[in-house]
Amino acid sequence: MRTLARAASMQSQALSWRRSGHKIALVPTMGSLHAGHASLITRARKAVGPKGQVVVSIFINPTQFSPTEDLASYPRSERSDITLCKRRGANALFLPRLDEIYPDTNNVPFSTYVTEERLSQSMEGQSRPIHFRGVATVVSILLNIVQPTHAVFGEKDFQQATIVRKLIRDLKFPTRLVVSPTIREPDGLAMSSRNTYLTRRQRPHANILWRCINTARKAVRSRTTALTAPMLKRKLTRMIESTPEAELDYIEFFNPNTLIPLRRIQRSDRIALAVRFGKTRLIDNGKL
Repeated sequence: MRTLARAASMQSQALSWRRSGHKIALVPTMGSLHAGHASLITRARKAVGPKGQVVVSIFINPTQFSPTEDLASYPRSERSDITLCKRRGANALFLPRLDEIYPDTNNVPFSTYVTEERLSQSMEGQSRPIHFRGVATVVSILLNIVQPTHAVFGEKDFQQATIVRKLIRDLKFPTRLVVSPTIREPDGLAMSSRNTYLTRRQRPHANILWRCINTARKAVRSRTTALTAPMLKRKLTRMIESTPEAELDYIEFFNPNTLIPLRRIQRSDRIALAVRFGKTRLIDNGKL
């Protein structure tokens, strides 16, 4: 496995692969890799085949964090991340410094950003106003550097993946988006780098997000007519409020294609929610 730190070197290697007819799969991450990321690398290999090239990028992207969020304390584990990538058969690991992604040019700071203006307005976009501008910008940069035929994202960040799909289509990137299923702990908690923040007291209660998803799913599937979102939100809110140390950020029912919040919900719709445990903010979603 090659490790590259410079954007120009990564792009040169990618263009060489493309000229040779290789497919390239990009797995963009912020490090602190776990079994969920490992599944993305496996899915990337499946997408491009044994002769394709799988590139994992690790870059903690500051532009998607607000000043009140956990950029400084975001978990870092570079040595174990490298080991995981090697074991999963990645061909290259892209480990850029900040100035390789957001360079100053002639003493003029980086000042070009990509903004998606429809799908990013609800849920995470409402709770974290600058988040998706940062995501759209860094993904665009990585797609230009790595030149992937495929980009692999996790379903746990469903809104993010939907926005990236729109980004790829709107800006005509020659890349196919691959969305890989959420990997969960035995109790249903979605795997996330932020799970390491949970205290021993909080961890047993953190699967409340998964329990809410299942409760909503059962409620929808047991009905012959559509449920109203406010009624189901009240029930799930009570569940969260009765969970020790849990604080609700949002619950939303939405159309999976448009991300438009819904008042009446059916099996084809999705639920997304965010819950805080102290300083730890967890998100999850699922099909109803």
